[in-house]
Amino acid sequence: MRATDIIVKKRGTHTTGAEPPRAPAGNTTLTKDEISFLINGYVSGEIPDYQMAAWLMAVYFNGMTFEETGALTECMLHSGDTITLTGYDGLRGPFVDKHSTGGVGDKISLILAPMVASCGVCVPMMSGRALGHTGGTLDKLESIDGYTVNLTPDTFRTLIARTGFAMTGQSKEIVPADRLLYALRDVTGTVESVPLITASILSKKVAEGADALVFDVKFGSGAFMKSVFAARQLASSLVKTAYALGKKATAVLTDMSAPLGNTVGNFLEIEETLDCLEGHGPADVMEETYVLGAEMLLLAGAAADFDTARNTCEKAIVNGDALERFMRNVRDQGGDTDTLLQQRGKRRSPHHCTLTAERDGYIAIDSYLTGMAGVDLGVGRNKTTDAVCAEAGILLHTHTGSRVTAGEPIMELYGKDADCLTPARTRLLSAITYHAEPPETEPLILETIRE
Repeated sequence: MRATDIIVKKRGTHTTGAEPPRAPAGNTTLTKDEISFLINGYVSGEIPDYQMAAWLMAVYFNGMTFEETGALTECMLHSGDTITLTGYDGLRGPFVDKHSTGGVGDKISLILAPMVASCGVCVPMMSGRALGHTGGTLDKLESIDGYTVNLTPDTFRTLIARTGFAMTGQSKEIVPADRLLYALRDVTGTVESVPLITASILSKKVAEGADALVFDVKFGSGAFMKSVFAARQLASSLVKTAYALGKKATAVLTDMSAPLGNTVGNFLEIEETLDCLEGHGPADVMEETYVLGAEMLLLAGAAADFDTARNTCEKAIVNGDALERFMRNVRDQGGDTDTLLQQRGKRRSPHHCTLTAERDGYIAIDSYLTGMAGVDLGVGRNKTTDAVCAEAGILLHTHTGSRVTAGEPIMELYGKDADCLTPARTRLLSAITYHAEPPETEPLILETIRE
């Protein structure tokens, strides 16, 4: 078996450019053995980046069948270690996790995990870092003094048994194929591929020990899937592939055309998390949290119907159980809760400016441009080696659909240094549009896709 032959097979027979392009001719469907040969060879170093990049581009253009996607997911899953949770230190499932496809101001996981855990469902959460315009849960957590996300499997299991949830990052031993492929996809223009995204997400989530999964699949300017159609394709692929792997799954389509909540940043979003856990968070964040939480309880069998599940989640916020569980986790993972509360509302970069409305009207705020302004400020990364600034971010005073008057403050900007404020401000000015009437928007929760 040769990598070149597998690449050519997936590429198919295309025209040379002398005639109009057409669909690939012949059978481009790979067998599980061929996919396994590629993945194992790439992880071992026998297959070089340039051949894997060619294969990724062939997949990007020609797609994969459901069977190929399942085979790719399994090969990636078994490329390294997996975590077994059931039976460890008395742990009993089902273990339910949530995954977001990425957004701007999306701090849902930080609220959701302690809320669901306080409802009696164990949540093993393996999260990621900021890249491009999307924020990273791990970076937000690490803005809490002392908080560590580098957990060993034993510590991960111990903390879940103690508090009901734990937050960890992906180690080099867990699904190494995904770590290598994700980095290569990011620099070869092959990120937005449904089968590749499906295999990447599911291989990690199954490896962490989850029995059931809720997917927050975003659409709109701030999402990888810009259209509802593309988001629906990905959601269906995730749910169908998860069930093929023996896992229960639900996908919720949510709008990411505008930033979520009142903050974009690392410590700023931790502060907003506390607001939400105290029951006075922004309406859009709370609504999405309750919907996703209810779906998690349903998959776990912890509620008979959606309304009951949602009411259970709301009670966990109202009675303070979710907040107490969050603080317990901060201490579990080395964080200093006293310092966290002392810094709340005060920890800001000294490099600051205010963006005001240029004229009267109803505004719309573009999510993608806001996220990229966050990167300018130091919230996120252009490449994985970039550092982030915990104190940088954007505090939003108003949102899409709101009416403003000229000179009214719209956003507060906090930067990693003085120089970054100008490009971030310029980008945000272009992110804001003014309208005579409230702009049309999609519902925050568009639809839910189940088995």
